[in-house]
Amino acid sequence: MRSTFNLKEPKKDKETLILFSSYFKNEGRKFVYSTGESIHPNDWDFENKQPKNLNGRTEKANKQRGIKRQLDRYSNFFSDTIQNYKLANREIIISDVKDDFDIEFKRTKSISSKFFEVYDIFLTEKKNDYTEGANSQTTIKRYEYNKKLLSEFQTHRKKKLHFNQVNKAFYNSFIDFCVNQKSHSVNTLRRNVGLFKTFLYWALENGHTYKTDFQKFKAPKAQQTDEIALSLVQVQEVFEFDLSNNERLEKVRDLFVFGCATGMRYGNYSKVAKKDIQNGIIKVRDEKNNDKSLEVPLNDFSSYILKKYEYKLPKLSNQKFNDYIKEVFELMGYDENIKKTIKIGKDLIEQINPMYERISSHTARRSFITIMKNKKIPDKVIMSYTGHKSLEVFNKYYKPNNDDRKGFMQTVWRLEDVPLKKAK
Repeated sequence: MRSTFNLKEPKKDKETLILFSSYFKNEGRKFVYSTGESIHPNDWDFENKQPKNLNGRTEKANKQRGIKRQLDRYSNFFSDTIQNYKLANREIIISDVKDDFDIEFKRTKSISSKFFEVYDIFLTEKKNDYTEGANSQTTIKRYEYNKKLLSEFQTHRKKKLHFNQVNKAFYNSFIDFCVNQKSHSVNTLRRNVGLFKTFLYWALENGHTYKTDFQKFKAPKAQQTDEIALSLVQVQEVFEFDLSNNERLEKVRDLFVFGCATGMRYGNYSKVAKKDIQNGIIKVRDEKNNDKSLEVPLNDFSSYILKKYEYKLPKLSNQKFNDYIKEVFELMGYDENIKKTIKIGKDLIEQINPMYERISSHTARRSFITIMKNKKIPDKVIMSYTGHKSLEVFNKYYKPNNDDRKGFMQTVWRLEDVPLKKAK
């Protein structure tokens, strides 16, 4: 499929538009597109289909070279477009190619809306998928967050999004935005990049894009994060802290302790009701995976809180919970600076925050696992409560604090347990 340039009015004694064209055999028609560049026929090389007098340092030569560079953009973009269509096994249709040219050379007003309209179609399809193994509500919410993230990225870069922009430069800019503007951890970044690539694969398969650059995007390698887990003594301290003069924070604190005492995700433990209690065991479907059933025995803490609220736990969004629980820990004086190190590519980035800023709904689940493991409860038993199937994922939740680590060391390496040799 050969492309060329021609003048719109080659016989006129005045400047005329330069047209890009190519013949489409499958449609039996020619694709013609105005480059927006004009030139006098006397300055046009009709044999080589390009401007004359490209050499030299004159003003005219500079102008001719500028026109040539613009024409090269059109021919190169056409070649890349056709190649990408072939790689995607997509039928090459003139109207589609014209749409791509309009977007690339900014002749359309729907650059942004098309991208996000396609994302909305993708979301609707995911929400309405009731086949076995379909996405959970948690995954759907993550896809929704990714749309919001991309919208914020568009605002940040002050340039509207469209599929033709999704290349290596776009990816690097997006990663930089997530790290430096949104302060995302490596693991959050890895998850969001994976979700974004899932959307792009869907868009490719459904004919919304032909760009395949994203297939080479490599998400940052997941790493063991140095997140916080509370000890049993700390959980008891939180539980006993007087918040009787602040009903809002008291409810949040009680929900947090309930999470610490059950090991469930916030989406599960915040919705526990009386109907879910059978013979002293909480029995619910895992919100993240509806095929999984959770069975968590009650204990003194969880029973107390359920009875306190007559089995109707306070209702609160996860976002508000995460905001309010930080207030609780700040009020309690948990303001020790904690350093967190994340790795982006070869760069190590240190983040230092007061401890209360690092507390979230997930701290409760992490604390439960750490407390149980420190009490020597077998992994299989704890995993039967939390619903973990993978030991590798489960062990990432175990976060012994410095006091625990020192205690374990002293428990083993004690002189009184070792008969000393007499010095000679």
